Amino acid sequence: MAQRELSPAVRQPRAAASASATRASFVRARLASALAVFPLGAWTLVHLYDNLSAFSGARSWESAVTEYPHPFAQAMTAIVVLLPLGLHAVWGIGRLGAIRPNNLSYPFYGNLKFLLQRVTAIGVLFFLGAHLWLALLKPRLVEGHAEPFDDIARQMHSHMPTLVTYLLGTLGVAYHLANGAQTFCMGWGVVSSGRALRRLEAWVIVFFVVMLAMSWGAIYALWAAGAPAVT
Repeated sequence: MAQRELSPAVRQPRAAASASATRASFVRARLASALAVFPLGAWTLVHLYDNLSAFSGARSWESAVTEYPHPFAQAMTAIVVLLPLGLHAVWGIGRLGAIRPNNLSYPFYGNLKFLLQRVTAIGVLFFLGAHLWLALLKPRLVEGHAEPFDDIARQMHSHMPTLVTYLLGTLGVAYHLANGAQTFCMGWGVVSSGRALRRLEAWVIVFFVVMLAMSWGAIYALWAAGAPAVT
């Protein structure tokens, strides 16, 4: 039996609902992109810069990374960082379940970057979860103090899984944030022409390299500081 064609009175509300859902999805994607860049991206750069103080020794690192001038500053950091991070993670998990890779059918450079963005999202989620627990929450909530410099330095030097996890985790963070910044610029219309997109690609690569150099530089400083003292 042939299906009856829907009347205009039925089609119009369905079309309106579909358009409304599309607009809502578009807005969520733009907001999630904005959260990834502001404030998470800015805070990540500051955090990486602070960790480079490991080259100056334990006191300098602890002052820059683990100490807060006032409890209000600590609370604001949690709100500015953890809340957007949680919202972005929830949105990203929803995207992972809704999108299927098609790289075998469309082996293009842009499609490969899209797949890597999804793969690094999973890795970064686990890495940041472990990092926040071990470096922030556990020392303060369980042990009653901020993470000591000597502890993380010793772990970096003597525990290979910790070192590898931080190397790979920060690699994923650098790629995910750099590619996310590019997506933000394209999605929000900051760049549109072919020439501007090519320039943006070059700047994104530079941004990725700078973040990775800062990350691995800080890891090296911690690793070197964790070496046993020569007597």
